Amino acid sequence: MAAVKVENLVYAYPGGQPVLKRLNFTVDAGETVAVIGLSGCGKTTLCQCLCGLAPHVLGGSMQGRVLIQGQETTECKLPQLACEIGMVFQNPDVQLVTTTVEDEIAFAPENLCLPPLEISNRVEEILNLLGFSHLRLKNPGLLSGGQRQLLSLGAVLALRPSIMVLDEPMAQLDGKGRHLVRDILLSMRAQGETLIIVEHDVENVDFADRFLVMEEGRIIRQDNPMVIMADQDFLQQHKLFSV
Repeated sequence: MAAVKVENLVYAYPGGQPVLKRLNFTVDAGETVAVIGLSGCGKTTLCQCLCGLAPHVLGGSMQGRVLIQGQETTECKLPQLACEIGMVFQNPDVQLVTTTVEDEIAFAPENLCLPPLEISNRVEEILNLLGFSHLRLKNPGLLSGGQRQLLSLGAVLALRPSIMVLDEPMAQLDGKGRHLVRDILLSMRAQGETLIIVEHDVENVDFADRFLVMEEGRIIRQDNPMVIMADQDFLQQHKLFSV
């Protein structure tokens, strides 16, 4: 069974025209797929549909099906989906809700009513992973943009979802931060995690198993990253190096 299956997906925000136009693709368990394309092509909207935010929270009109581990997102409650698929938003400020770094990491596991010792262990694990132990009591609002981006990633990792969706996770990071996130993603990939990564810079996700190229709400190509990156005419035609 595919970890993610999208069938004839059409989605429009309330009062708007379709942003996604009959998307069809699958992501196998343990596969790393990078979704690439110009700004405004529908990448973020696709992420929101995969995680159930559209239409559960955002409303709008959705046709077709999105199946996560065989379950239709429209038939699942968001807490149930959150155990299977986690999303790291492009803008961390919409994701961070507490007053300390350690509380932010603990927030989602606490809402799932995990045992206190398990929550504590996960918090320590994430703090160490990010190198944030010295920031544990700091207000997330006082962190740099790159630190907030890393914290939003850590908060989702604390849930240990079987599928991760990351919307431009390196966008606000410096070179050191990008290397850290890349190392984390490579480690997750090696452990058999399923990853869907939205990225505008193809070189940041050259380790993906497959590129899924979007343009104007449609998937125009799916292929091996090395094949696409070697196709200079295609890259230039679709401005994938000039985003």
